[in-house]
Amino acid sequence: MIWRTTVSKIPSKIEYSLLKDIVSFCNSRSVRDGICIHSPIIKMGFQEDMFLSNNLLSLYGKCFGVAEARQLFDEMPCRDVASWTMLMSAYGKIGNHEEALELFDSMLISGECPNEFTLSTAVRSCSALREFNHGTRFQALVTKSGFDSNPVLGSALIDFYSKCGCTQEAYRVFEYMNNGDIVSWTMMVQALQLYHRMIQTGVAPNEFTFVKLLAASSFLGLNYGKLVHAHLMMWRIELNLVLKTALVDMYCKCQSIEDAVKVSKLTLEYDVFLWTAIISGFTQSLKFREAITAFHEMETSGVVPNNFTYSGILNACSSILALDLGKQIHSRVVMAGLENDVSVGNSLVDMYMKCSNMIEDAVRAFRGIASPNVISWTSLIAGFSEHGLEEESIKVFGAMQGVGVRPNSFTLSTILGACGTIKSLTQTRKLHGYIIKNNADNDVVVGNALVDAYAGLGMVDDAWHVTSMMKHRDVITYTSLATRINQTGNHEMALNIITHMNKDDVRMDGFSLASFLSAAAGIPTMETGKQLHCYSVKSGLGSWISVSNGLVDLYGKCGCIHDAHRTFLEISEPDAVSWNGLIFGLASNGHVSSALSAFEDMRLAGVEPDQITCLLVLYACSHGGLVDMGLDYFQSMREKHGIRPQLDHYVCLVDLLGRAGRLEEAMNVIETMPFKPDALIYKTLLGACKLHGNIPLGEHMARQGLELDPSDPAFYVLLANLYDDSGRSELGEKTRRMMRERGVRKNPGQSWMEERNMVHLFTAGDTSHPQIGKIHEKIESLIAQFRNQGIWYQENRALAHHSEKLAVAFGLISTPPKAPIRIIKNIRICRDCHDFIMNVTRLNDREIIVRDGNRFHSFKKGECSCRGYW
Repeated sequence: MIWRTTVSKIPSKIEYSLLKDIVSFCNSRSVRDGICIHSPIIKMGFQEDMFLSNNLLSLYGKCFGVAEARQLFDEMPCRDVASWTMLMSAYGKIGNHEEALELFDSMLISGECPNEFTLSTAVRSCSALREFNHGTRFQALVTKSGFDSNPVLGSALIDFYSKCGCTQEAYRVFEYMNNGDIVSWTMMVQALQLYHRMIQTGVAPNEFTFVKLLAASSFLGLNYGKLVHAHLMMWRIELNLVLKTALVDMYCKCQSIEDAVKVSKLTLEYDVFLWTAIISGFTQSLKFREAITAFHEMETSGVVPNNFTYSGILNACSSILALDLGKQIHSRVVMAGLENDVSVGNSLVDMYMKCSNMIEDAVRAFRGIASPNVISWTSLIAGFSEHGLEEESIKVFGAMQGVGVRPNSFTLSTILGACGTIKSLTQTRKLHGYIIKNNADNDVVVGNALVDAYAGLGMVDDAWHVTSMMKHRDVITYTSLATRINQTGNHEMALNIITHMNKDDVRMDGFSLASFLSAAAGIPTMETGKQLHCYSVKSGLGSWISVSNGLVDLYGKCGCIHDAHRTFLEISEPDAVSWNGLIFGLASNGHVSSALSAFEDMRLAGVEPDQITCLLVLYACSHGGLVDMGLDYFQSMREKHGIRPQLDHYVCLVDLLGRAGRLEEAMNVIETMPFKPDALIYKTLLGACKLHGNIPLGEHMARQGLELDPSDPAFYVLLANLYDDSGRSELGEKTRRMMRERGVRKNPGQSWMEERNMVHLFTAGDTSHPQIGKIHEKIESLIAQFRNQGIWYQENRALAHHSEKLAVAFGLISTPPKAPIRIIKNIRICRDCHDFIMNVTRLNDREIIVRDGNRFHSFKKGECSCRGYW
């Protein structure tokens, strides 16, 4: 997240600078009284400043414990990757690794991308818990994120696999590090073996022996490093500057920064290599303030930084989004004549892309690199994509190929993601050809990116083909495929992916299970959803908040609002997604008051509403007829929550006013909103015109909508029905004739119903069902019972065989007498069928739940949960 300070919120630069100095000083020295600065930060409007917020978060964690830090974290209006990582690290330090992993999942759900420090913290928590499945998933994330050669992550992964008893996997990680230079690292492993033979043969080691041993220990874990350090002391080797630097470097790479600092202070000698190791160590341990302080101390001592020093301090600036400091370091780089250096240039590109909205700065830094390497180009490509400039990132990729730089797996996965974002099938196919030609399709990261790109473009067959050709498929492969297929509405195909995962012996994780729960919520059968719920309990994945949120959504969409609420109550710390699922379930099932009450509870719990929350609240007000309350909520979006209404919110506002008959106000909203109207908003107001019989405005809406989407049958159908309801049937027939002449076809009404684990499909007017004769007889029998018992029902023979009527009749003749009947319909239920089903529940002690294209209708004892609003 890029933090931008609003000028109107800054009382003065002096006050802001003073706050920065105070909070930084208190944090670096763990001064408890530093929390007194919290109140002025809020009063001066700086609570959205990531520099100040993260310093406060660190200070609370150091001086008052993780509980106080968590409370501040939950109240922070903005969070970045450093915020999440600090809190994860704090939980890890007190041994609460389960909470650290939960935080990691929440971070991913929030849309924040982990960096190498986040992943390192997560892997260490997996090591402590011996969580093999989680750890392997994190390794996949490490690879996908391009950190597979990172020494700190490599060390953490080796430690993880070693603790899980997987020595082969640990060795493979060890081999792959440093760009797969197996020989050099094998020599380091052999160094420990040779040292053992040296001692046995009576040859005394010297300082150079220990320098090599410490370098090997850096990648074998802290225990090896401490053992080598003990031997160094045992042999009474003099601690010169080279040996001290090797020790500091080892402790830093093993994430033991406190020991590194202690060793650095054992003698007074310092040089650029020692300072660089210390700065890198602080950065790797997420102590960014300390890294910057060390840099200042280095300059004060008269030691001149080198290219790696500048690279390390710039990485610290990127992590805390310190643009001003990054610019200052950049000026030092220029004065030192190092702007052409590739490592410094790469760090500058990364810093400007992450910290600044002005991508020109990053481009200038890139152009200053004498010989850009694959990391330089990949940083530029990823930066353009993150800033929403996918077309530019594709052009940069072409330029990269033009100069002969070979992309790595992270480059290819990034550019494939950009192609998917802009829905460019042509570019995706070109890239696919390049990947095959260069044998890059054997890389699972590239394969997963291809699967996601094709599936995101709706090319499901191509995505499946890529999947079948992959030599190795992991949980990310299948999760991407399931998520994308589910987005196309093909929920049953998405659920069939579970079978393929089982064949490949790939176990579900929290993300894949959440995707399957979402798919299960889209089909009429409850059985699959219940089975997935059972699996979540047995596998322990039920503790993942993404899974819990998926269960709330599942039960809410299936009309089981009590189960949805019970599942929600079992979530220890519900996030915005949890609350949104509950609010939607309550609102769509007709519990409008409860939905609005849940929204207030959400605010009292300290969870900030997001754009989706506001949309759901407006939806609840619209379907509950609460016009004035809905208008108040719309107004409060910006004033209370700082959320700028989007087009979807204006569509909901038009629906709110239109349902209440305030058509002119709804039209005024369309004319004055800061967005270009789309077909949906015209369709929404046309529906309101049909409801209230306003022909002139309805005709105007139909004309406007058809100009945008001439092939949408809804405009013709709504307009024709408006004419019919207003007694202008000749115009209604003329509209339908025009529709036929233009080749526009109405989507047929279809309904689905589950009976004995089998889903039955009904289409309006269809006679293919094996029991269609009995179904028609049941409908006629029900209508006759209406007349005999004096129940009002205006029969319309043209609507007698609508799909939902067929489904209801089938449910009555094929299910037990007291069992509820659940039906899903693809489009909005018509008035005739709505009245028909209400009358059916007057005659039969049944609950009939219909989920149409707009909301839920729970019919019981002659009443519907929608109360006439649909």
